[in-house]
Amino acid sequence: MKKIPVGILGATGMVGQRFVTLLANHPWFEIVCVAASPKSAGKTYQEAVANRWVMEKEIPNNIANLRVLAVETDKESIVKQVVFVFSALDMEKDDIRRIENDYAKYVPVVSNNSAHRWSDDVPMIMPEINANHLSIIPRQQKNHGWKNGFIVVKPNCSIQSYVPLITPLFAFGPKKVVVTTLQAVSGAGRTLNNWPEMQENVIPYIGGEEEKSEKEPMKIWGKIEGEKIVPTDKPPITATCIRVPVEDGHMASIFVSFEKKPAPQEIISAWRSFDPLKDIDLPSAPHPFITVFEEENRPQTHLDRDIGKGMGISVGRLREDSIFDYKFIGLSHNTIRGAAGGAILTAELLKTKGFIK
Repeated sequence: MKKIPVGILGATGMVGQRFVTLLANHPWFEIVCVAASPKSAGKTYQEAVANRWVMEKEIPNNIANLRVLAVETDKESIVKQVVFVFSALDMEKDDIRRIENDYAKYVPVVSNNSAHRWSDDVPMIMPEINANHLSIIPRQQKNHGWKNGFIVVKPNCSIQSYVPLITPLFAFGPKKVVVTTLQAVSGAGRTLNNWPEMQENVIPYIGGEEEKSEKEPMKIWGKIEGEKIVPTDKPPITATCIRVPVEDGHMASIFVSFEKKPAPQEIISAWRSFDPLKDIDLPSAPHPFITVFEEENRPQTHLDRDIGKGMGISVGRLREDSIFDYKFIGLSHNTIRGAAGGAILTAELLKTKGFIK
């Protein structure tokens, strides 16, 4: 099988680096160009990331000597080489929106950024949950006059640890949700080594994160109506987001009340049977999607964030609550499932559905 040539916009940052490592031996996609800011342009990729490579794996040999192109001034060269691009840009939102729109005139853009998450005709995809939202792509193309290109985004990393756990419980009518997320430093593009303030510290505020955590699930659970995706308003979520001194892995403490309170075993059964991609052969899809722990002290970030090669969701500590019906703990890998890996899985879904050819 001939691999599909792809590019990475913002390839030198932390999420860009994660894209590079995950795509290095991908069976469907091949990185043929990497792009970044003008200060990196013209250097080899290895030279451009020499003092800021933060991945555990070494720079892949087939990527190390690629010449870095400039995201904006080398656009024409990039779109001639690729079938689509991944966007991991780290810029002002208006600039990201403009650049992604410029690329979408020519090729599909699968974005890790938040700039287009609230564009009415841009699907914000969690492949196991709202793959049906991809059907708005032809409307998006018509709205913009794009023949081949389009934009699809993935949601914020914080919601990966609880939206997949609440969705299988919709049959019981979740009424209200309280979530506290304990988020790793890599979610801020940092490491413990270059963020000394996080040593022995917990910061009870992450700018903009609580709004995203409360609102983005509503678009994912929403419906396409006419020319746009209309968010739902149920179940309402209130969130607190806390930065903790962990390298990778976002944990969530979740409280839920239901219209029809299920038995604990009904919840566990719903989680274990929820695997919507099981019949679709996608290289990055984890099976099972949700791993349920019955031990009292699991999931743990260090032990369990890499379940399903970092693409799986884990859950444990299910118990009844004195105010809500139930409470439990969720965990996801924020830079794999929550960032680059989630975007790659979305691209695989787009290919399977015929949107990327």
